[in-house]
Amino acid sequence: MPAKKLLRLVGGVMTEVFGIQSSAGAANAGDIPALDESGRIDASMMPVGIGADVANIPASEGLAAGDFVNVWNDSGAAKVRKADATVAGKDAHGFVLAAVASGANATVYFEGTNTQVTGQVAGNVFLQTTAGKGGATVPSAAGNVAQQVGIATSATSVNFERGVAVTLA
Repeated sequence: MPAKKLLRLVGGVMTEVFGIQSSAGAANAGDIPALDESGRIDASMMPVGIGADVANIPASEGLAAGDFVNVWNDSGAAKVRKADATVAGKDAHGFVLAAVASGANATVYFEGTNTQVTGQVAGNVFLQTTAGKGGATVPSAAGNVAQQVGIATSATSVNFERGVAVTLA
């Protein structure tokens, strides 16, 4: 999508050009970058290794924006589902910022700030027994998984840092 018009001096002539908001690679060599609708540079403009630590993984169930998620092996293929402190092996590996339907690709963030949560209390955040959710209370029932998933810096923001998942006896 073209961004704001820019003026560029080419051979003594002022030319009107559009900046680009994402890159297709070498085909965009020499193009002028422009900020996207969020006011940021698109990750496709950054060198390899710079930017969010993400992967696009098919969802095996519907996911809501802000869900903490578990990456699992489905007959040799990676899939993603809601993390759940009631089930050993469904610990949180990352989070999603956008809702995704079952079968669609989810952009899974393995680090960074989850800005799509609600109701958080400043301090430690643990995976909850409500699938996909985090909160201040450590699950304590036998068979529950105790796992810190980050630190809440506001009611709507958790700095994700995956902790060790411990199944309670």
